[in-house]
Amino acid sequence: MQLRTQKVKISNTDIKRIYFEAFPKRERMPFPMMVAMSKLWNTQFFGFYDDNIPCGFIYLASNRKIVFVMFFAVNKCLRSMGYGSSILQQIEKMYPNKKIIISIEPCDDNASDIELRKKRKSFYIQNGYEETGYMMKLNGVVQEIIIKNGKFIKREFRSFFAFYSFGSMYPKIWQT
Repeated sequence: MQLRTQKVKISNTDIKRIYFEAFPKRERMPFPMMVAMSKLWNTQFFGFYDDNIPCGFIYLASNRKIVFVMFFAVNKCLRSMGYGSSILQQIEKMYPNKKIIISIEPCDDNASDIELRKKRKSFYIQNGYEETGYMMKLNGVVQEIIIKNGKFIKREFRSFFAFYSFGSMYPKIWQT
């Protein structure tokens, strides 16, 4: 599998469709804002294609030490076919010496979609991500924090958010 990486533009309706299918409205950022933000030096919005078939996308922010994956999804028709793992591997190659942090829905046994959440977490663990023992709440959404390539440091992640958002985002972060 040889995936082609392409910066997402406002005209990429195929990526927009994947984004809208993968994330509930309350968790989404406006798509045009994501495209605009990706023009900043510290934000990337990549679409991944197998030939001309849209496989998925990743939206992330980075600094000297950290890459924070804010949104990542694979085309629902192509899930469990290795595309997600290939996309994660490409991100690791792009940022080889940085901690890669991802936030996922917690595996709360009372969640209506608990099986999907467990499957998603298992996918990341199989791809080398580790539990940190930390949770965060951002924009009213609680997420579990997982990491690859290092140890999670709460202070470092808070600083990342403060710098990235010009002081406008302060997620609540706590240890479980």
